[in-house]
Amino acid sequence: MKFRSVFDIIGPVMVGPSSSHTAGAARIGRVARTLFGRRPDWAEIHLYGSFAETYKGHGTDVAIIGGLLDYDTDDDRIRTAFEEAERVGMKFEFIPEEEEPEHPNTAMLRIGDKDGEMELTGISIGGGKMEVTELNGFPLRLTGHYPALLIVHHDRPGVIAAVSNSLAREGINIAHMECGRKEKGEMALMVIEVDQIIDDGMIGLISGLDNVTQVSILAD
Repeated sequence: MKFRSVFDIIGPVMVGPSSSHTAGAARIGRVARTLFGRRPDWAEIHLYGSFAETYKGHGTDVAIIGGLLDYDTDDDRIRTAFEEAERVGMKFEFIPEEEEPEHPNTAMLRIGDKDGEMELTGISIGGGKMEVTELNGFPLRLTGHYPALLIVHHDRPGVIAAVSNSLAREGINIAHMECGRKEKGEMALMVIEVDQIIDDGMIGLISGLDNVTQVSILAD
C-alpha cells in the first residue's frame, strides 16, 4: 500500500460520490486487509449511523469490499468490487445497525479465513481520511498522519520502555503513542506513530523483544 501518510488520499482523485462515504470507506476496508495480512475469505460488515442509512446510494458497500480486495480509492475496479469478490470466492454480508454510534460514519468489520479472524472498527472523518478506533477488542486511535506500528504484547513491566528505547537508539522519533489492554497482566496493544519509515530490520528487532508477540506496520 502506498500512502503519503498512513491513510491520506493524495489529492482529490477517488471513485464514488462522497469522500466520507466512499473514499473513507475504501480506506477502512483496505487497512483491515493490510492488518489481516491477506485477502479474507469472508467479511461481516456492520454499518452504523449515516453509513447504515445511505451505504447503497453512496457506494459505501462497494468501497469497503474494494478495500478488502486491496483497491485504492482511485481504482475504477471499486465499481465492480462485488463481482470480483464473487469471482475469487470472498463471501460478504452487510448489516445495518440501529445503534447510535459515537461517530456518524462508523463501520465494524469482522473478516477471516480458515487460518484466523480479525475485528476492526473504523470511522470516516471526512476528506477521504479515516481512523481505526478498535482492533480485536482493543480500543485505540490511529490518527492517520504518520507511519504506524501496532505491537501486541504481554502486559508486563518494561515492555513499553524496551520498545521506546529500541526506536530511540535507531533515531526514530515517536509522534503519537497509545497503549491499551483488555485486562491487567493479559494481552496488550501498543500503537506507535513515528516520523520515519520503519524498515524490516527494526521490525525484526522489536519482534525479538521479550513479551512481544506480534508486530504489524502501516507505512508509506
